[in-house]
Amino acid sequence: MPRMHSYSRNGCTFDCDDDGPHDSAAIVLLHGFPQDRRCWQLVRPQLVAAGYRVLVPDQRGYSPGARPRGRRAYRQRELVGDVVALLDAAGVDRAHVVGHDWGGAVAWSMAAFAPDRLRSLTAVSTPHPAALARASVTSTQGLRSTYMGLFQLPVVPEQLFVGRGAGLGRRWLAASGLEPAQARRYLDRLLEPGAMTAALNWYRAMPLDAGAVRIGCPVDVPTLYVWSTGDTALGWAAAELTRRFVRGPYRFEVLDGVSHWIPEQAPQRLAALVGEHVAANS
Repeated sequence: MPRMHSYSRNGCTFDCDDDGPHDSAAIVLLHGFPQDRRCWQLVRPQLVAAGYRVLVPDQRGYSPGARPRGRRAYRQRELVGDVVALLDAAGVDRAHVVGHDWGGAVAWSMAAFAPDRLRSLTAVSTPHPAALARASVTSTQGLRSTYMGLFQLPVVPEQLFVGRGAGLGRRWLAASGLEPAQARRYLDRLLEPGAMTAALNWYRAMPLDAGAVRIGCPVDVPTLYVWSTGDTALGWAAAELTRRFVRGPYRFEVLDGVSHWIPEQAPQRLAALVGEHVAANS
């Protein structure tokens, strides 16, 4: 079977990487904001070397051929549908899904909407959505999450990252721990027509998912949650609460001194943890 370089769903075409033996267990790596699939470039080779097939897409809004207009196109059901379409195109029945940041939210939603397509789940940085909601009213998490409300505004967030106030956006990313060179690399790609608005539509779709009860249900698939003490966006309260929302086998790993950007800053440790989790649940 030839390597996949893209796949399609409902008029959208997604760019992706497809590495490793096709007859081995498949691992899907999902990026967050403002990243793209390049955030996994130091993690992916280690998983391929361990003998796994690794599928890494540029998600909806980040692939040039998959930037539909309007926030409704960025609801969690749509994002999960994109991952299911990837598995179908790759001929994979069930996969180990790993997601960082918004990719972690999609991984949790996979467990809610398409658990039959999961062998295991790994959430990197991102707590279970119900844990995040609870922590937002019982801890400092609400203050940490104020940027999510800002990103739902029209026009303003685009100006912070690719408009007149781009310097502020870059400084915000640097304060969160992302290396300036990495931030520039990601944001330069989001200068493409419609790209930044599409990426921000993930945030703007959040109110549309607020009533999706299944997203907040306990997870039954084997789950690894990797959190880091230097995360300025996602605090300990939501991380600690996450175990309450996993009924299946659960492992919680804390990386000391690492910022929110775990795939870029701790790729070897992350790849080792994912490899151990996948091996235990294949």
